[in-house]
Amino acid sequence: MAQLYFYYSAMNAGKSTSLLQSSYNYRERGMNTLVMTASIDDRYGVGKIASRIGIESDAQVFGVGDNLVDIIASALSAQTLHCVLVDECQFLTKEQVKQLAYVVDKMDIPVLCYGLRTDFQGELFVGSQYLLAWADKLVELKTICHCGRKANMVLRLDGEGRPIKEGEQVAIGGNESYESVCRKHFREAIWD
Repeated sequence: MAQLYFYYSAMNAGKSTSLLQSSYNYRERGMNTLVMTASIDDRYGVGKIASRIGIESDAQVFGVGDNLVDIIASALSAQTLHCVLVDECQFLTKEQVKQLAYVVDKMDIPVLCYGLRTDFQGELFVGSQYLLAWADKLVELKTICHCGRKANMVLRLDGEGRPIKEGEQVAIGGNESYESVCRKHFREAIWD
């Protein structure tokens, strides 16, 4: 029985690495996967998922207006799919999360989603909000703060490395723009 999974964490916990490993495991057993990523995240090139440890894969991109059932059905017309893996799933819309639930429930294909839970202000992303509500399985991937505690929040940094408290929810960046921290250090930087 297929299920909808949400693997979430702060940045630098290995979400993309875990996704690429899962896809590899399926393929190693002769099974086909469809790997997808948000078109907005082009840090490694459009249609690329790359891990900070150096592994990468081509991916089908999706944007906010795309119907994921149609994209997956199109891929199914070329080959049997055994699993759909979605990177940067925090950028999914509410409707797209519903579409992924449809893929699981009606097409009987497991869907594994990987992404951030909250933004730099501690607010849920829309995709994460609905995955937290509707996923069959929730899995937290862990990373650590500079103090050694579990990092479950993300700070956005300016060019001088200082935390930013306001701005648009989405600003694509990596270690130069974001730092994963525990709630205590997030509180000290943003809330206090």
